[in-house]
Amino acid sequence: MDETTPPEHLNPLQRFGRDIRQVRLARKLTQKHLGKATGYSEGYVSKVESGTLLPRPSEKFAKGCDTVFGTGELFAGLLRRIDEGDHPSWFVPYLKLERKASRILAYSASVVLGLLQTEDYARAIFRSYFSREKAEAIEGKVAARLRRRDVFELDAPPLLWTILDEACLRTVVGGAEVMAGQLEYLLTAAESTHLNLQVMPFSAGAPAASTKPFIVLRFTDSPTVLYTETRVGGRMHDSAQTVDAALDDYDLLRAHALSPDQSLTVIKSLLKEYRA
Repeated sequence: MDETTPPEHLNPLQRFGRDIRQVRLARKLTQKHLGKATGYSEGYVSKVESGTLLPRPSEKFAKGCDTVFGTGELFAGLLRRIDEGDHPSWFVPYLKLERKASRILAYSASVVLGLLQTEDYARAIFRSYFSREKAEAIEGKVAARLRRRDVFELDAPPLLWTILDEACLRTVVGGAEVMAGQLEYLLTAAESTHLNLQVMPFSAGAPAASTKPFIVLRFTDSPTVLYTETRVGGRMHDSAQTVDAALDDYDLLRAHALSPDQSLTVIKSLLKEYRA
């Protein structure tokens, strides 16, 4: 990144990196010193400062910089605003709650849950939904979606229980190669202690056919929230009756879905098909 480049010509990550560098130099610290103090390598700090670390610097790094620099929550706040800036305004309230949840219960009917999408899969989705958007805008949305995975790097990450309708695995998004990569990622992610994954087979019939996609967020010290979404926006529901009905639906879905082991077997079988 050219130091003479005007700030208004930099993207958000480049501006973030420039601010980190300016404060670091003002504190008379080297990149190596800052990396050691925050638990990262000198190379990591260099990429942050150049704005080339993708999808973006970690929240842990931003908080570490605030501690080292004595800047309160300045850089942690800047990072959160970068995240929010690449998401539609109606999604930001959900995004904030997602990072505070202790349990995430999700049912996906036609596409893989956003938290579990690969870069190529997400790009294909956004290119389809926003066909008139410029390439830079699409890439911003893709990066923002991938950054949501950082929730699993928190000190107390949420448990994600996701049920994917078989249609999510058979609907070819982006081509066979993209789908193979997506299924490979699901198999890898399923090894995590923070993820329970089930597949709802077509043979389940009515329980899946009559249920729309939804997400339930549970918290250790706050009421449970239901989130539903359409192409034009999302909605949060917090009434006890509505949330209880959603939890009943989720129990029904879990009961009719394949077991986690059976689900992985199905994914592996479909992966072979896509590779062929």
